Amino acid sequence: MALIGQGSLILALLLAVYAVGAALFAASGRDRRFLASARHALWGILLLVGVADTVFLHAIFTHDFSFRVVASSTSLTLPTGYLFTAWWGSQAGSLLLWATILAAFTLIAVRGTRRALGELQPWLIAILGTIAAFFLLLLVVPANPFITQVAAADGVGLNPSLQNPYMAIHPPALYLGYVGLAIPFALAMAAMLANRGDARWVVASRRWTLVAWGFLGIGMLLGSHWAYTEVGWGGFWAWDPVENAALMPWLVATAFLHSVMVQERKGMLKVWNITLVAGAFALSIFGTFLTRSGILSSIHAFVASDIGWYFIVALAVIIGGPFALILWRLPILRADQRIESLASREATFLFNNLLLVGIAFAVLWGVLFPLLSDAIGSVRQTVSSPFYDFFVVAFGIPLLLLMGIGPLIAWRRASLRQIRRSFLWPALGGLVVGSVMIVGGLHSSWPGVAAGSVCAFTTVTIVSEFVRGAAARRRIHGERWGIALLRLIGRNRRRYGGYIVHLGVIVFVIGAIGSSAYQTSAEGLLLKGQSLTVGSNVLTFEGVERVRGANYTERAAVLRVTSDGENLGVLRPGRRAYVREQTTSNEVAIRTTLTGGDLFVILDGIRSDGAVQIKAFYKPVVALLWLAGFIFVGGVLLAVWPDEREARRILRRYTEEPLPGES
Repeated sequence: MALIGQGSLILALLLAVYAVGAALFAASGRDRRFLASARHALWGILLLVGVADTVFLHAIFTHDFSFRVVASSTSLTLPTGYLFTAWWGSQAGSLLLWATILAAFTLIAVRGTRRALGELQPWLIAILGTIAAFFLLLLVVPANPFITQVAAADGVGLNPSLQNPYMAIHPPALYLGYVGLAIPFALAMAAMLANRGDARWVVASRRWTLVAWGFLGIGMLLGSHWAYTEVGWGGFWAWDPVENAALMPWLVATAFLHSVMVQERKGMLKVWNITLVAGAFALSIFGTFLTRSGILSSIHAFVASDIGWYFIVALAVIIGGPFALILWRLPILRADQRIESLASREATFLFNNLLLVGIAFAVLWGVLFPLLSDAIGSVRQTVSSPFYDFFVVAFGIPLLLLMGIGPLIAWRRASLRQIRRSFLWPALGGLVVGSVMIVGGLHSSWPGVAAGSVCAFTTVTIVSEFVRGAAARRRIHGERWGIALLRLIGRNRRRYGGYIVHLGVIVFVIGAIGSSAYQTSAEGLLLKGQSLTVGSNVLTFEGVERVRGANYTERAAVLRVTSDGENLGVLRPGRRAYVREQTTSNEVAIRTTLTGGDLFVILDGIRSDGAVQIKAFYKPVVALLWLAGFIFVGGVLLAVWPDEREARRILRRYTEEPLPGES
């Protein structure tokens, strides 16, 4: 079985190299039949990688400990549900998943662009084939998942922190995002190599970017919920370098999704958009490098290996290649128009981009600084949360404000009268909410008050856009409010899907600020019968109970919860000891209230005399963080839904020749 798995990867690598060569030969114009051959090779790559996946999963589920990776990431006592999670619980397995997704995405992208972007096909296949060959090379040489050994009686097990249902969704979602960014990158580079400066690659890449961006966002939210419920420290985001690795490409992709609208409408920011696409993909590869090079100490990172040098070479190519192409194709990348006024929607999008890239750069510096300090000095200096928090507040609040300003500002140039009329109600909404927060005693966090005011301003703007559009349809078509609103959204899916995503961001910001800036906490050592008060909740310790699971034993503190004399039930925070893995983990206890706040309890330790060390938090409106995820997903699905009329309108604006099927 190991030979079948390894052989399929070697053949897939050879096919990827062949696909690149055949595509380049077709691009030279010598024989277009090689293009069809290159497409067929892509099917062969997917089939062969699928064979490798089947062998790998068979080894995991049959507990074949003659495979080194299986022995190092599973055990006989590991619950069946987490055996599938073990696929990406190892470095080799995660790279195999990367290659599988890339092979599938490559085929979808090539088939989906066959008609509208036929002239880019050879270059697109060559670029995606090169990326596939790189990852297949990693699987064949330094990270072979099919290395065998003398079969062990049992494996060492899976990291207990990964034995969580969210780990069955969070990593694959991030991989779908990371890999998805390869497609817009390849489309942009193919357009440059084919000497095409029109908007066709932009139209095709926008939807792919939305898909990848959406998966990255979902992956980060799922990871935040995993950290909140599993890691046991009371927060949802710790600015861990590997968390940041997913955030950086997401921020740059967000900038592209905004600036691409300027190129579509005005023919501007062409060089900037190619730079953003290349930067987003480079950062996705950089994030993959961080988790696999061994240069970071993180719960998310894999063990040290020599695989990092491969990624350094890849990053050099991904950064240097687009730079050279942009210089080469500058004549076809000149802007069709210029920004006429700072009081215009074009300028708003540009400011939005600068802030997003500024945050991404600050996060990148925070990740790199410890590595640089270690390289040039004897002591590694770390960057703590206040560094990141400063930039998030300094750049994030203006970003929220621009989310509200953008829909109010006209293209080209906005008049003073139009600005006064458009800004009146949103400004009043922001002032009212800020005043209520101050009067209500929430001024302990002035950034929180500022963010709350700006969120109100932007919310009023977005809601007014829905109301104004539906009212216009009622006047024109005589439709009822509900029908008018649904048809308005259906005929402008991208625009209103974006507004829904913005609402999700606002809800997330409110949940983040409320749960962090306004939380209350308490901790103490409790003997049986003693109590601890946090907020309006009283926790009374009733004893310790023992629980035995499939591969662990757990001791949990039984805490009776009361509020104003009312019995609210029992919480059981615990500590699990994993036998095979020879490690322990915290199991927090959480009670969510009707107001959306969480009573969050951690068991820090159990003394020999039966006393327990308890830490408890009350986190207001923290449930809004997870509600924001559903709003975000809804907005992304609406925005990514195909809209042929919009695509044709954009392509007509920037291409002289007719589209396929049109005269």
